[in-house]
Amino acid sequence: MDVNSAGILFPGQGAQGVGMGRWLCETYPIANETFAEAGEVLGYDLTDLCQNGPSEKLDATEFCQPALFTVGIAAARVLAAEHPERVERISASAGLSLGEYTAVCFAGGLEFADGLKLVQRRGQAMQSASDAVRSGMASVIGMELEKLQALCDEVRQDDEVLRPANLLCPGNIAVSGHLTAIERLQPAAVEAGAMKVVPLSVAGAFHTSLMAPAVESLQQALAEIPLCDTRIPVYSNVDAAPHQSADEIRDLLSRQVTEPVMWEASIRRMIADGIEGFLEAGTGRVLRGTLKRIQRKIPTDGFGDQ
Repeated sequence: MDVNSAGILFPGQGAQGVGMGRWLCETYPIANETFAEAGEVLGYDLTDLCQNGPSEKLDATEFCQPALFTVGIAAARVLAAEHPERVERISASAGLSLGEYTAVCFAGGLEFADGLKLVQRRGQAMQSASDAVRSGMASVIGMELEKLQALCDEVRQDDEVLRPANLLCPGNIAVSGHLTAIERLQPAAVEAGAMKVVPLSVAGAFHTSLMAPAVESLQQALAEIPLCDTRIPVYSNVDAAPHQSADEIRDLLSRQVTEPVMWEASIRRMIADGIEGFLEAGTGRVLRGTLKRIQRKIPTDGFGDQ
């Protein structure tokens, strides 16, 4: 990808899969070292969990979030060591939900061990909030935001939460809320013209008010862990704007868990600000898929899987 100014993107929950990180660890010693360091901080063998599963444990929020964070940083460290010319062109970072923490770490706002402790606390707090109520998320394919919002309002009952939560790209929006409401939304959305509705493998209704119980624990963790101003802008999920101030980033990260992810708006803002191409670091191709729906001709690349 031959561009002068690139953005680096880090995936969020849902991109995980058994085997992630294996190619990095088998090929690059620095990736092995990163996973070993993560295991010491977390207190369990993250390498074995990522490479061998079981998938049920890897999918659990409290394990999935540190795992994705570690794979993303391992990929970034390999890039810096093996392809410094590619890293030199990176002038902005962003991440989807959990991936925003990886983006902040890459940008110099967090030390790896501190970031790992933070996402471990985040995952535990979100898992606890999810366990308290039957909730989840689903991707609605082929429906515009306004129409989907109206449909959510129509099928949601008075005591339920249901809202568009991940505004990923045109024709791909994830809704989040009580499972009873999502179950009613599925046939209603297809009848209203959606191509399909796909349940997501997440523990609960992320980016809604149902995650409010996680906020206090997350705010405490953010207050305890050192954050620095970043060397490059990090585009926030909350407002789709670039930030480098540690105080601003701390506040936005605490708000992020209950507010919608403005992913499409973030990518469009990055392009408007001069980003000419994107590199997805970590595992999977989810973010490159959204890029093609947002701006089909933008150059994209990935690093982390073979």
